[in-house]
Amino acid sequence: MTDLTTSPTTDPATAAGAGPAHDILLFDMFGVIARHQSEDGRARLAATAGVPDSLFWDAYWGSRQPYDRGDIAGPAYWRQVADALGADFGPARIARLIEADIASWSAVDDSMVALIEELAAAGRPIALLSNIPEELAAHYEERHTWLRHFRVRAFSCRIGHAKPEPGAYRWCLAALGTEPERVLFIDDRGDNITAAEASGVRGHLFTTPARLRDALRLSA
Repeated sequence: MTDLTTSPTTDPATAAGAGPAHDILLFDMFGVIARHQSEDGRARLAATAGVPDSLFWDAYWGSRQPYDRGDIAGPAYWRQVADALGADFGPARIARLIEADIASWSAVDDSMVALIEELAAAGRPIALLSNIPEELAAHYEERHTWLRHFRVRAFSCRIGHAKPEPGAYRWCLAALGTEPERVLFIDDRGDNITAAEASGVRGHLFTTPARLRDALRLSA
């Protein structure tokens, strides 16, 4: 989904700690603003599937990219997972798996949400690029008002490209209407950073909110 807003009312060059005025900050979501799956969430998923944890995850990730990209919907994805496991998931189990999957990805880092709010209040242009299936994207839109701050929200399920595919970065640049060197991409995965840099975008490998603040010259 694209959410193109008007220009910020505050000049980023005059905002305290805003850094270079031309920077557009392009954020990943999971592993940066939202947390990766919890151990409890992972255990619940495998238990809902009714298969050993040691077998479940290869099947789970094996079809994830097409699901994230929007090539297939949730029920079709879970049928592919079942096929890979040699199992049979009926409609009721698939519904429970979709629910458990959403729950496993639902936690956010409050300190990063606060940073997003701070950047938005300072007029800093920010955008979002996330590998995310439709059911999870809808969940976040329903529950997290801070998403409104992103002038472009590039959800992989709606743009037809998932990181680290080059098309994901090209789509964002076209939606932002800017040159790649004006964008700083923030992600916790090195392969996604490498792909972004190959498209001309600058990268920051996210480790902690404090280190990101240092990179952006923002006080804690």
